[in-house]
Amino acid sequence: MAEELITRSADRRDGPEERRSLRRDVSVPALLAGLVCIAVSFSGPLVVVLAAASAGRLDAAHTASWIWAVAIGSGLPGLLLSWWTRTPVITAWSTPGAALLVTSLGAYPYREAVGAFLVSGVLVTLFGVTGLFGRLIAAIPAGIVNAMLAGILFSFGAGIFGAVHGAPALVLGSFAAFLLAKRLVPRYAVPVALVAGGVLAAVTVGLPLHLGSGGPTVPVFTVPAFSGPATVGLALPLTIVALVSQNAPGLGVMRAFGYRPDDRLLIGATGGVSVLLAPFGSPGVNLAAITAAICAGPENHPDPRRRYVAGMSVGLLYVLVGSFGGLLVSLFTGLPKELIAVVAGVALLASLQGSLAAAVADEHGRDAAVVTFLASASGMSLLGIGSAFWGLLLGLGTHLVLRARPTWLRRGHARPGSST
Repeated sequence: MAEELITRSADRRDGPEERRSLRRDVSVPALLAGLVCIAVSFSGPLVVVLAAASAGRLDAAHTASWIWAVAIGSGLPGLLLSWWTRTPVITAWSTPGAALLVTSLGAYPYREAVGAFLVSGVLVTLFGVTGLFGRLIAAIPAGIVNAMLAGILFSFGAGIFGAVHGAPALVLGSFAAFLLAKRLVPRYAVPVALVAGGVLAAVTVGLPLHLGSGGPTVPVFTVPAFSGPATVGLALPLTIVALVSQNAPGLGVMRAFGYRPDDRLLIGATGGVSVLLAPFGSPGVNLAAITAAICAGPENHPDPRRRYVAGMSVGLLYVLVGSFGGLLVSLFTGLPKELIAVVAGVALLASLQGSLAAAVADEHGRDAAVVTFLASASGMSLLGIGSAFWGLLLGLGTHLVLRARPTWLRRGHARPGSST
């Protein structure tokens, strides 16, 4: 689908020459991709985090600490890993994990929940650094990976037109601005849509941009406690969700854009950060999928080797919002949902069309790709695990049923009971 690109960790060069290289690689679309990702993250998934905090009966200080932990935990790894590997590495908190906590957190004392967060972080780290998880993901056919990505992105593309009913002038006007810019200045099509959408929102549905109150967030340290029920009821489900619903799609997105991510480094690093921030309330951070697709796409830069700047932009903004959560969170949560829908949708259109094309490129694998796409796009949830994982699983099952050769054929033996 995209150029084959190997992470450039081994080729890094320190000193002034490397700093000049970073300045050369910076582009306006890549920087604005960070703003789009932050708006997408804080306008929707943050609400799930706040709901989970409410379900756990956390006070204002612990809730602010939780937001600080997930924002800093999402920002620092993404910033440093993007710079180190020269690839757009996007890390984020787990929205499915937070959704799991909405129904589960209130059943355990908070200290035991923090202990479960810590256990989950250790388990994810072990799966990452040993390379076991990466080997499992690498065995999945490329068509199925791209179909999964297309299924994940489908709702965002359809969301553009689903938002028309709520704010037709805003949505259609932003989309028209995107198309016009795509024709005239393709690299700036998404920023133009963002600016046009902001202006149209201000004159139609309103744009309530205001800052909250208070200074820098003060994190609250909680001494973990460990119990069997919390380990089974929280730690294990959180680990499964992080690995199969977040890290698997996250690695798949990067591979779909032609990158070769070091799964040991990326998953091991996010797991390690999860361990460090668990006492401050973080249930874990992991590789992102949706926002990764925004940053890894060609809109940020035609050269895939320069798109890492988008990952650094996202990381910096996460750190900024996390450090001054009381001041800035309300800025993003107040954005109209129609504005978020159209900007996120147009930012992902190129990724959607590329993944669709790659998914059906192999004629022999189209059945498995279509099953993967439909299941991933369905939004199904089973056993607390989201549709991306089930899309992968059902696609692989279809592939094995239709394409895998029996052992007796692979070895060149005659079929049992055959006379030939």
